[in-house]
Amino acid sequence: MGTRTQLNVIRQQRGLPASEVAKLAGVSRQTIYAIEAGDYVPNTALALQLAKILEVRVEDLFQLEGDAPNVPAPFAVDLISNQGPVRKGQPVQLCRVGKRTVGVSALPQPMLPTADGVIVENSSRSQQASVQVFQNDLDDTKRLLIAGCDPGISLLAQHLGRFNDVDMVMAPSSSHQALEWLKESKVHVAGSHLRDLSSGEYNLPTIKRLFPQGAVKVVTFAVWEQGLVVAAGNPKNIRAIEDLARKNIRIMNREKGAGSRELLDRLLQQAGIDAARLTGYERIAYGHLPAALSVSIGDADCCIATRSAARAFGLGFVPLATERYDLVVRRQFSGLPAVEALIDTLNRAVIRRKLETLAGYDTRHTGEVLVG
Repeated sequence: MGTRTQLNVIRQQRGLPASEVAKLAGVSRQTIYAIEAGDYVPNTALALQLAKILEVRVEDLFQLEGDAPNVPAPFAVDLISNQGPVRKGQPVQLCRVGKRTVGVSALPQPMLPTADGVIVENSSRSQQASVQVFQNDLDDTKRLLIAGCDPGISLLAQHLGRFNDVDMVMAPSSSHQALEWLKESKVHVAGSHLRDLSSGEYNLPTIKRLFPQGAVKVVTFAVWEQGLVVAAGNPKNIRAIEDLARKNIRIMNREKGAGSRELLDRLLQQAGIDAARLTGYERIAYGHLPAALSVSIGDADCCIATRSAARAFGLGFVPLATERYDLVVRRQFSGLPAVEALIDTLNRAVIRRKLETLAGYDTRHTGEVLVG
C-alpha cells in the first residue's frame, strides 16, 4: 500500500521554502520535492525530523493510501474584526477566552499569514462562523488575545513568545472597539488611549463608564507621541494641522472610535477647520501601521499616527500630542498564567529598553497599576 503526503501543503502554510526545510532536515532540496511529488518515501528518522521542523505529527504529514486523513471537524467560534464582513476561506487565528473560542482575521504579512484554520461557513447576520482548524492544539493557559492599535505591542509579543512560551494573538482595533470586546469577554486584554474631553485624563473616565467597580485591572503600557506622519524629508513642508487643509495635501484618516481620529477632529475643531476641506478625510486605514504605510507608498501625504509607526517606515514625524496607552484586563482573566506573564514582563528592564529604543516610547510609568 502506498503513501500520500501533506508536506507541500503544510510547508506552504508555514511559509517555508523547500530549500530551508531541506537545510534543517539535512537533505537536498530535490529530496523534499521528490517526497512532495510522491516519488520518494522517507525513512522513519527523516519523517520524524520533518514533523519536528514543521511542528506537526508524523501522521499529519504522511498517510497510507486509502486511509481517511485525520482532519478535525469544523466548530463554531465568535469572530471579532474591525474591517468589515469576513469571507469563506479567510485565514483566522483562534484563542480561548473564558468559555468562548474567538477567531481573529490573520494579519497579512510579506508571507503567508500565521493562522490556526480557515472559515468554512459564516453568517452575515451574526459574528459567528464555522472554522476548519489545522489541528486541535489550543491551550488556553498559553495563548493571550489582546485588542488594540499600538504597534509597540509586537515587541511585547516577541518577548513573551521567546521567554515565557506565551503565544499572543493580536486583534487590530480602535480603542473604543477594544474596550467593547473586553466588556463582552471576547478578549483577555484591551489597549486604550482615549482622552476624556472634560477632565483631560486618559482612559480611566471611559473605563469607569463601561465597567463596574472592581471588574478590571488597568496597567500602563507606555506614554507615546502622536503626530503628523509625513514622507521622509517632509517634501510638502507639513508643519501643523492647518497645513492639512491645503489643496495639494492628501490625508489618510482612521476609523471612527480610533484615538487618532478623535485627536484629528479635536485639533481641526480648535483650528476652526471644517473636516470636509481635507482631501482624503473619508479614506480609512485600520491602525497606525496601515495609515503610515499609505504615506510610505505615496498613497497619502500625511496621516495621524504614533512616532513608532513613522519609525517603522523611515518617515518624518511632527509631534502633536503626548498620550498614555493603558492595558485593561478583565478581573476574571487576571490570574491566567499568560496574563501574569504579561504583567511581569512590563516590569522588566529589557522590554522597557526595547520600547524606548525601537518605538521611542516613554516607559517611566510602564507596569504601573492604575486600577488594581
